[in-house]
Amino acid sequence: MKLSKQILLPFLLSLAPQATTSPTEDLSVQVGHHVIFSYPGLEPPSHLFDLVTQGKVGGIILFGENVGENLSTTIEQLQNTYRNSPHYAGSPLFVMTDQEGGQIRRLPGGPESSAKQVGQASNPRKAATQMGKDAASTLEAAKINFNLAPVLDVYRKPGDFTDHTGRSFSNNSDVVGTCGSAFIKAQQSAGIISSAKHFPGLGAAGATENTDLQPVTIDSSLEVLRSVDTAPYKKAIAAGVDMVMSSWAIYPALDAQHPSGFSKAWIQHELRGRLGFKGVTITDALEAGALEAFGDDASRGLLASQAGMDILLASSRNVTQGESVVDILVASLKDGSLDMEYFTLGTKRIMEVRRKIV
Repeated sequence: MKLSKQILLPFLLSLAPQATTSPTEDLSVQVGHHVIFSYPGLEPPSHLFDLVTQGKVGGIILFGENVGENLSTTIEQLQNTYRNSPHYAGSPLFVMTDQEGGQIRRLPGGPESSAKQVGQASNPRKAATQMGKDAASTLEAAKINFNLAPVLDVYRKPGDFTDHTGRSFSNNSDVVGTCGSAFIKAQQSAGIISSAKHFPGLGAAGATENTDLQPVTIDSSLEVLRSVDTAPYKKAIAAGVDMVMSSWAIYPALDAQHPSGFSKAWIQHELRGRLGFKGVTITDALEAGALEAFGDDASRGLLASQAGMDILLASSRNVTQGESVVDILVASLKDGSLDMEYFTLGTKRIMEVRRKIV
């Protein structure tokens, strides 16, 4: 007897394994891919391992206080916990840090030269290539798969915010773009994810204008921002940079009310639209002092997601910070205040990058 599709399909579906998680739990796993957690001291709290098992963690960010003799073992424990989780997605968690070079290094080891020293080398491209290799080597040895570098800020005056610690390659956009793209190619060829920062640029920020500590407004014209500050991103995108980190400064030339990471104009129209970036976007620290007017950290995570940011950096060294961000995104997806279709595109972008990690 030949069964009709109307009879056969329901019968076959009845034989399929039934989901063991609720829709809300499934949603929290998807949201988890978007949130980076942090923890205090050398040993992660047990609750972080619980959240990893539940699939609510997309990765961790490490600071100097987390770096000790057993760091590699700790990272492997977190990765093993995820691999053994029922929510394992087939690729490792992101494990990231700031190994820019010079003074800004969370781990001992290369690159020892600062970005400024590299930009002043007789052959900046060659020096930046070696810089990227050195960063990758240091991170790989520690089982870290993601570097929040290079900085693509184009400083204006000696002693400015990105210059006084040597974080900027140059006050010349071409040099910054050349060095940044060379760094990216070398680092990503070695299997380490790169994130160019801080879009659209903090090069015009004065020495005391630190978005980690206070609100910052950069009044450069749109013409200057495009010709000077965002110009290096063209080369970085052409080099295949995996991620771009947004700035928390406000740039009135395009959006007078929102920091870049909360601004659809900067993220969706300028970075993705005009510059054609197809990769993953990541915020700077959600607890930054620049965001004091924008509610608590969870609310800031929602604002960033609504603007089109893919990954949210909960880096206050408090596991509950990341947990609160996951919770508000789940609730917002359920009530429609966060667009599910666009959010899911971000999930796909994130997983495409995750699959690059060995």
